[in-house]
Amino acid sequence: MNRTFRTMFFAAAVGTALPAAAADDVTTYTTDTVFADVAFEVNGAIINRGYVVDYHGLIGEMLQRTAEDVGADKALYRNAEFFQFCSAVVSREAMEADIGNIAYCPYVVFVYETEGDPGTVHVGFRRLPAGGGRDKVNEMLDEIAREAAGQ
Repeated sequence: MNRTFRTMFFAAAVGTALPAAAADDVTTYTTDTVFADVAFEVNGAIINRGYVVDYHGLIGEMLQRTAEDVGADKALYRNAEFFQFCSAVVSREAMEADIGNIAYCPYVVFVYETEGDPGTVHVGFRRLPAGGGRDKVNEMLDEIAREAAGQ
């Protein structure tokens, strides 16, 4: 099999497998609370635990701003943001359990409202594989997402 064909085959195989796998790894909660309030609650839930938000991404604005540049004509999100942070304590425990857990830091909690379902706000995170020192990370992320969603 030539190199180009193998590369195309691999890309096609991975591309078709990712959407199903991604859905299994993402935990979301929904609320009918106003988007800005939920985003504020995500930020607060992170800060109130003593963590620092390293980056607050405005992904919805970026997608709107670049839509014309990439030939897109479909609005995806009414609002979409993410909050990136790390916990020295939880991260150290995870990395002491498995040095490769560095791959999961920093952590991200996202919040979005779609154009197709305005008024329903989603809060969530990517769930890390169970075990290997990652369970506390999942618990922390789940607590933050639930708190922000009022659950």
